[in-house]
Amino acid sequence: MRCLFCKKDSSASKSVEHVIPESLGNTTQLLRPGIVCDGCNNYFSREIEKPFLEAPAIAALRFHQSLPSKRGRVPPVRGVLAPEFPATVYKDLKASLTVLHVEPKAVQHLFRNSGGTLWLPGSEHPPPDLVVSRFLAKAGLEAMAQRLQQFPEGLAYLADEPQLDSVRRHAREGYPKSWPYHIRRIYDPDRHFTDNAGKEVQTIHEYDLLHTNSNEWYFVVAIFGLELAINLGGPEIEGYHLWLRTHGDISPLYHGRNSAL
Repeated sequence: MRCLFCKKDSSASKSVEHVIPESLGNTTQLLRPGIVCDGCNNYFSREIEKPFLEAPAIAALRFHQSLPSKRGRVPPVRGVLAPEFPATVYKDLKASLTVLHVEPKAVQHLFRNSGGTLWLPGSEHPPPDLVVSRFLAKAGLEAMAQRLQQFPEGLAYLADEPQLDSVRRHAREGYPKSWPYHIRRIYDPDRHFTDNAGKEVQTIHEYDLLHTNSNEWYFVVAIFGLELAINLGGPEIEGYHLWLRTHGDISPLYHGRNSAL
């Protein structure tokens, strides 16, 4: 077996690979050991997923949605205790506590005024474009492999396919430096829906692959309703814009075979 990304022998690799990071609530969408070698797995965790998850906008989203890391910790956010005191807010899910860390002057202000107003970030700066595009390139190739992981010849084809070498290199090396992607919000992050068992559930993440009439493959993912799409065949996104215009701007995640979801 060879690694999907570096193409080196990965028969001795032991790590499963999460298509979407575990810190975004994914515990089931996995690739078995060897599809992505241990070296690439560790590299992606450190150099791609970590910068994406720690970007202010993603950290704030995870805080407001109480989404913990794989170690069970919700990322803290920085806010302001009115009128001007910096504050850091932590959530302890086990104890059902929200802890406020402020400087001593702020504590004095709280006592004098019998409380205070805390301002928390809502919409923060998103991750840099290169961080996002590499994250999408990595997850998109892995989504392809996920469909084929029971077919060794299919995985070998993905590793050999020269048309995927550009997106493979973008994920692994960050080259080319610019790879456009599409981003928009398709539903509110707090949206809940009723599942088949009649239970109210919230969609943390969902993804699919879109194959267009122009023979282009797009990876489309939504994280708390924030939809991102990337062309796995090359650094252009116009084909996705055309598909959206042709289909009334509906997300591929809710079109065709997905329309009943």
